[in-house]
Amino acid sequence: MTDRSLAGEAPGYATHEVFNQSGSLADYNAFAGDTALVEAARVFGTDWAGDHLRRAGAIVGSEKVQNLARQANRNLPELRTHDRFGNRLDVVEFHPAYHELMGLIYGTETHSFAWTHKRPGGHVARAILSYLWNQGENGICCPMGMTFSAIPALRHDPALFDQWAPQILKPVYDPRPIHAAAKAGATVGMAMTEKQGGSDLRATITTARPATSRRGSGAPYLITGHKWFFSVPMSDLFLTLAQTEKGLSCFLATGWLPDGTRNRLKLQRLKDKCGNKSNASSEVEFHDLYAVMLGEDGKGIRTGIEMAHVTRLDFAVGSSGLMRQALSQAIHHTTNRRAFQRSLVDLPIMRNVVADLAVESEALMWMSMRLAFALDRSDEDRFEQLLSRICTPVAKYWACKRAPPFVVEALECHGGNGFIADHLMERLYREAPLNGIWEGTGNVICLDVLRAMQREPETVTVFLDELRKARGADRRFDAFTDDLERRLGQLADFEGAARRVVEMMAFALQASLLLRHSTPAVADAFCATRLDGDWGQAFGTMPSGLDSQSIIDRARIAPG
Repeated sequence: MTDRSLAGEAPGYATHEVFNQSGSLADYNAFAGDTALVEAARVFGTDWAGDHLRRAGAIVGSEKVQNLARQANRNLPELRTHDRFGNRLDVVEFHPAYHELMGLIYGTETHSFAWTHKRPGGHVARAILSYLWNQGENGICCPMGMTFSAIPALRHDPALFDQWAPQILKPVYDPRPIHAAAKAGATVGMAMTEKQGGSDLRATITTARPATSRRGSGAPYLITGHKWFFSVPMSDLFLTLAQTEKGLSCFLATGWLPDGTRNRLKLQRLKDKCGNKSNASSEVEFHDLYAVMLGEDGKGIRTGIEMAHVTRLDFAVGSSGLMRQALSQAIHHTTNRRAFQRSLVDLPIMRNVVADLAVESEALMWMSMRLAFALDRSDEDRFEQLLSRICTPVAKYWACKRAPPFVVEALECHGGNGFIADHLMERLYREAPLNGIWEGTGNVICLDVLRAMQREPETVTVFLDELRKARGADRRFDAFTDDLERRLGQLADFEGAARRVVEMMAFALQASLLLRHSTPAVADAFCATRLDGDWGQAFGTMPSGLDSQSIIDRARIAPG
């Protein structure tokens, strides 16, 4: 045996030799390397945006974005209420990595693509951009998503739309704390919920009084009250709710006034959140905040409905994207890590886990993109409008419910390495529950599905017609949808069983899409497990006889 120290090698050096580690999955194209996503882009008519999506995919998959995301989450936003002379500031300071990431996501038009590219498939292309960036860094997707969803709300007042939409839609991020009109581009936030209300926005106690003799949409008001969650307190524009003499109304405010001073608000503290660390959320008090009414006086909920519908779809897309990143990491690690003389993924028990995750991920992606396609055509096609109305909350509910257990299983594929903060799996783990809370918790979303059925019964017919497009492709699918149709006919007993029925709706829609658009291996595995019940209570419990290798190979990120 050779004495390493006598041979001139530093004592103990060999104990630090690194081997059998998977290394980083980096510098890949998150769009072009994703077989199923590329197919969805083609099926839903976005081939014309292919070059743009490939450029965005290369950015998201780059080592640079991974490093920026890590820095932005390690160096958290800080609230500065005053300067060193005692002047009130009410600003949030971010690490430069956060600002750079914001510049990248706005530069790829993820906040605006569907509004600025008014072509068939525009909403699908934009949903793909959101799907990609939720694989890069979730903290920047909150301001991006709210900026995107502000456009439908602004359409309630053509003058305000003409004033602010061009500024919002610019593919530029400008971090300077100045009036929105003076900036190169504008971000939009929201300050809606209050301590006593939560999802019950009608419990709002913040008040607004006219600033002049004018009343109604476009008129100036002064708002006083508090908000428990001010999402993106450094936004250039933000929407808020307050009570007028006619009831709850929606308002648009600028973060700074034209003279360069802060609008009349005081940031109380930043939320110390479980996840979404790079992004700031705060509590705020308004002291005669200067704002203008947006939409009809007393109809604030109605004004925000279209905005909420768009953001709910974005949360379904975002959770699906987050899960796709978790899956990509799990496949990479289990392929490059060896145990018992084989790669982990070649062990039958691990192959079952990873294949099960791959089936889940692809099914959620197809459902999200189908509803982006429905949103794309809602203005001209009544069928698509109704399908969007009933199925967007279905997708939001189920994608958000699946994210936490999915990420936990993907993290476990890494063993202890996945639980260390140096690994991005830790960030995904903390992030996974959040979308299930934003824009309505699970119960709120399921009740919204019920509300759609009761107020617009035609939505049920449209949903079932969508499922019938795959009728006859698989006996298990036919039997499952027959059972679901019977349940949907019993609305009187629906509320107590709402979660179960909405879950079944999600399964049926996903199965119909996989049967029509995916490979036989993926569709067969989904129908055998999710529809036919040959499945356990955890991932990795699929029956034998399925083509798990083909499923994993399809989900593997292609090089280049």
